Parts: sequence; structure tokens; C-alpha cells
Amino acid sequence: MKTYSAKPSEIEKKWILIDAENMVVGRLATIIATRLRGKHKATFTPHMDCGDNVIVINADKVKFSGKKLDKKIFYWHTNHPGGIKERSMRDLLEGKHPERVVEKAVERMMPGGPLTRAQLKNLRVYAGTEHPHEAQSPEALDIASFNPKNNRVK
Repeated sequence: MKTYSAKPSEIEKKWILIDAENMVVGRLATIIATRLRGKHKATFTPHMDCGDNVIVINADKVKFSGKKLDKKIFYWHTNHPGGIKERSMRDLLEGKHPERVVEKAVERMMPGGPLTRAQLKNLRVYAGTEHPHEAQSPEALDIASFNPKNNRVK
């Protein structure tokens, strides 16, 4: 028996629309990363970009489990003496670009390398409900119905 390897002409990419309102970020990011890589398909080939195009709306309304909103802190250094800076997850979500929370969560769930960078270009994240991809007629994916833990209403 031979191992199947997809060719670029055999790869079919679909457009998926995900509403991230009240979704737990980690669970949302794993599902998006799986769709971007194409691991949900029977024709998955590790060295080819066989994933789907994913559109995420309402990224500013995501939820976190536990106390991660205040206790998860990101640090960076300015390369000047005493230049360590910090920002909490709440600051990121309430800041200028709340969609970066979902983008970075998905990016950290994928392996590094040139193929990952190409696959991340198929991810479009928007803070509100509006998106400019209606012409691609994306099909909605209801992640809340996958598992009751995916949706967090409080």
C-alpha cells in the first residue's frame, strides 16, 4: 500500500466563517489551527498547504477560562536598562487591536516554519461582525455545538 501525497492541483480550499462571540480562546485557537493546516481532511499532506481559508468575526468578544484575563501577562524588553514592559490580556482585549489575541493564539498553536507562515496568511480576524469576504460565500462553522465547554456564557 502506498502513502497518499496530495498534489497542488488536487487541493480544494473552502472558506469557513467562525463567530468567536463567547468562545474560549484556547479551544477556538486549536480548531482554527486544525482547519488552517488541513488536518481535518482525509487528504492531509504535512508538506503542502491543504488547509481552508478561515474568517473569524467578533474577536473582541472572546472569553477566557479561569482568571487568565488578569493573570496572563506578556513581557518584553526595550533593550534599555530597566526597560522591561508588561501587558495583561485584559489590556490587549480592551486596546486598539483586540483581534491580535486570537491571531497570536492560533499562531502559537501551529508549528514554526515557512509553511506555517504561508498557512497563517489564510486566516482573517475581525473585531466586529463586518468582513469584506461575502463574495467568497463562506460557510458558517458552529464551534459551540462541538463541545459544551467551547462556549462560555457568564
